[in-house]
Amino acid sequence: MKSNSKIWTIIKHEYKSKIKSKGFIISTVLGPVILIAFIAASVLVSVFTAKDTSRTLAVLDYTNNQIAEKLINIDPKFYSKSKTADEEILRNQILDEIIDGYVIIPSDFVEKGKATVYSKGGGGWGYIERLEKHLNNLLRKERLIATGTNPEVIKIIEDVAIINTQKITKKGTEKDYTSVYAGIGYVLGFFIYMLMLMYGQFVSRGVIEEKANRIIEVIASSVRPFQILLGKVFGIGMLGLTQVAFWITLSLMLLWLAGPIISIFQPEPQAMAQGMGVELSIQESILSEIPNIPVGIIVAFIFYFLVGYFMYATIFAAIGSAVDQESDAAQLQSPVIFAIITPMLFMPAITSNPDSALASVLSLIPFFTPILMTVRIAATTVPLWEIILSVVLSVGFVFLLLWIASKIYRVGILMYGKKPKLKDLIKWIRLAK
Repeated sequence: MKSNSKIWTIIKHEYKSKIKSKGFIISTVLGPVILIAFIAASVLVSVFTAKDTSRTLAVLDYTNNQIAEKLINIDPKFYSKSKTADEEILRNQILDEIIDGYVIIPSDFVEKGKATVYSKGGGGWGYIERLEKHLNNLLRKERLIATGTNPEVIKIIEDVAIINTQKITKKGTEKDYTSVYAGIGYVLGFFIYMLMLMYGQFVSRGVIEEKANRIIEVIASSVRPFQILLGKVFGIGMLGLTQVAFWITLSLMLLWLAGPIISIFQPEPQAMAQGMGVELSIQESILSEIPNIPVGIIVAFIFYFLVGYFMYATIFAAIGSAVDQESDAAQLQSPVIFAIITPMLFMPAITSNPDSALASVLSLIPFFTPILMTVRIAATTVPLWEIILSVVLSVGFVFLLLWIASKIYRVGILMYGKKPKLKDLIKWIRLAK
């Protein structure tokens, strides 16, 4: 009981001392506001600039201008009819920055489907991709016309498909928000990544500061090092959980308010698809309707955040105890940071195919579980046995890391002057009782 009271005292001290800081209050309040504003801005900018480009192309058409006129009608801001047929003049205009580029439509374009575009370089692939889409649509239509296809048939072919996704459940059918939930999973996974990295280094920095100020020696005289480690990790963990709870509450409120606001500015998806000849994107789906987030996703996010935090916080605490200053910790932290970053590299593959064998295997690796299992639970229906196995493996791994970290911490907090290497930490683990 006395041992537990000492740990609880350290937990309360860590929690109370940091929750009152201005930095914590500002980051807690502004965090979700900045995130929601960033997401909303990126979605709106992507939708409203779908027709926009910083480049314009002059069209030199050798098909009696049948292609040039149709290109200009599609997007008069992007295309303009070339005022000269002299390519040398057009090249000089590019060099003199009078025009951004020009595209040559050869006389046999309909037969061979080949065109050439010249520009001053740069600009990314956006304008080339747009040109390809427009020319492909026109090429398809011109070939149909050349074969004598009825105009009514061509019009039918040009109509776009609007897919209404439905999910079958035991209660019946309901709207399927798979793509939206996959996006939500991506955001939650990124959140866990940031929080694990931020709070893990927060723990390490706190241990280093206490060790540098010799405060840890005073504390260690009355409290066992293992109790200090537990108190510090749990105290900052409670701080992180408080911040996450506030963020979830505020984010849900902002998303609830954002739905009606976004719908006011939302362009008509079908009209945009027909006019531009492009497919509807996930962003339009998100804009069209913001679904309720299932409680299971929120519970999974909180659980795997805590697992990930305890997993990496114990490692960061052990590293912090082994060094005298932050600059010395960088080398030892590199493998740990790499382990946190690695699942982020697989996030696109996991969100696009969360039921694949790769997704299943990677999400069961304890170092990757917090991020990738959260993404999978949001994006698909993960088999119950995989969830249970991930819980058992990750929690067991946390206890293993806690046992290892406590041995390093026990020796490291009283070691000064020597910059330890990985082999030194292994030696401490073997020698510590």
